Amino acid sequence: MTRKPLLKIDNLSTSFKIGDKFYPAVDDVSLDVYPNEVLAIVGESGCGKSALALSIIGLHNKERSAIEGNIAFQDTDLLSLSIAQLNKIRGKDIGMIFQDPLTALNPLMRVGQQIEEGMNYHTNFSNKKKKEKTLYLLEQVGIPDPRLTYNQFPHELSGGMRQRVVIAIAIACEPALIIADEPTTALDVTIQAQIMELLKTLQKKSNTGIILITHDLGVVSEMADRVAVMYAGQIVELAAVEQLFNKPMHPYTRSLLNSIPSASDDHDRLHVIQGIVPSLQNIPRSGCRFKSRIPWINESQHENNPVLHEVETNHWVRCSCYKHFYFPNEKVCEE
Repeated sequence: MTRKPLLKIDNLSTSFKIGDKFYPAVDDVSLDVYPNEVLAIVGESGCGKSALALSIIGLHNKERSAIEGNIAFQDTDLLSLSIAQLNKIRGKDIGMIFQDPLTALNPLMRVGQQIEEGMNYHTNFSNKKKKEKTLYLLEQVGIPDPRLTYNQFPHELSGGMRQRVVIAIAIACEPALIIADEPTTALDVTIQAQIMELLKTLQKKSNTGIILITHDLGVVSEMADRVAVMYAGQIVELAAVEQLFNKPMHPYTRSLLNSIPSASDDHDRLHVIQGIVPSLQNIPRSGCRFKSRIPWINESQHENNPVLHEVETNHWVRCSCYKHFYFPNEKVCEE
């Protein structure tokens, strides 16, 4: 039996206005997310990951952005909804864990009030019921003293505690989909592990679909079921997590993985990816977008209009350059 996606994104492009022109930060992206699945979206800063997330929940400034394509959540076309209609879904059916908890939380509201805010909007719980659930949520996300934290302000909490509060807000109405945008940024390794374990537990308990946006490939290997690698606004590789780590194909994916320190690696130096992600105005809109960062690969070995190829079952790679890619030090070793 074919599984039905919880979220289906087709040919999504999100452009931002700079001067008098619009430039796509998310360029013709298609993705599915299924119930009880963690889909990781990885890539360097500036690749379009957060722009994609905010497109899904409709948080871009409409005067400065333009969105084209289709985003269907549980068969509802999100792009056709008014703000009022979207508000009935955001926080209830789709939860968002924002990248920076300090800016995501209201500094003038107590923690308990902020968690209850979504319940005020989406449920008819009594005040007693809301407080009981809020204390339960604080306990569930690992807050050691829920009653104390309930009455505290965000500035009184550590970074890890604030991030747990943001997660409590995101899951307060038991959403079917959680979008987690860099949920462990700037947290120490112990807290990172605890938060990832919490998300995994919530996923299994509620059959929740999770979009995990991160640049941490270690977190991806532990958490994800499938991985989409983004570069310069495009998906360049999409595969099951085992396929991606055991048999990466796109030069960008291989470069990212080769940049990770390994205890078993005999090389003295890590691979450094040449250059940087191009700015929005300077992204090449034709040809392989990664070719300037692998100049040793011949121009003829890139496609003029790169598309995603299914190279093996459910493993997709953009541009034929993956067939010809090698690391320069590998070539030296061969010679």
